[in-house]
Amino acid sequence: MSSALPWSCIDTVLLDMDGTLLDLRFDNHFWLEHLPDHYARQQGLSPAAARQQLHERFERKKGQLDWYCLDYWSRELGLPIQALKREIAHLIAPRPGALDFLASLRRCGKRVILITNAHPDSLALKLERIELAPWFEQLISAHSYGYPKEHPAFWQCLQQTLQFIPGNSLFIDDSPGILRSARQAGIGWLRAVARPDSGQPPVNTAEFTAIDDYHRLSKELAQGVRPAPEL
Repeated sequence: MSSALPWSCIDTVLLDMDGTLLDLRFDNHFWLEHLPDHYARQQGLSPAAARQQLHERFERKKGQLDWYCLDYWSRELGLPIQALKREIAHLIAPRPGALDFLASLRRCGKRVILITNAHPDSLALKLERIELAPWFEQLISAHSYGYPKEHPAFWQCLQQTLQFIPGNSLFIDDSPGILRSARQAGIGWLRAVARPDSGQPPVNTAEFTAIDDYHRLSKELAQGVRPAPEL
């Protein structure tokens, strides 16, 4: 597949947050290291045993809205998840070139929507650290619909909310499973993320063309679309 996008045909750009616009290092460190350390102390477990127990519990909820829900895990684990996230909030960072890409989309007059499975409290914490909100027409948490992006009903709700044309839309996400759901919903162009976590090697993006350089994408956008006139 060619990595070039037909920008003149794309009206709406749908963007994931964690692992797509923001480095997944924060989230991976929290769920795989920081939280297990606290859970181990709470339960009197070794760090390895705590990680294994949490991994098994997480896997049972994977792909469901509870998997992303801070309230659910706070209840289940008896730990203040949001407060623990704040302890390492300094790790929240944009992926290279992501903010420039958002600015390029704005200059070219694209309709830009954030769609994330992140819990509203997690979204709020990210927005405190990184100034994302001004670049978007709307910021939508899947929790407001009651369905994660993996579920067909999410895309039905999104269509009702935005009244957009799926075939004229681009969606970028770091999860192949979610990209498959978007494909089934008729989204015209799909892109994965080659390296969601800056501390890890590139991932297998399955059948989807991967983005590894937002600076290049911004350049292609500028070349393919004339900037929208200022009103």
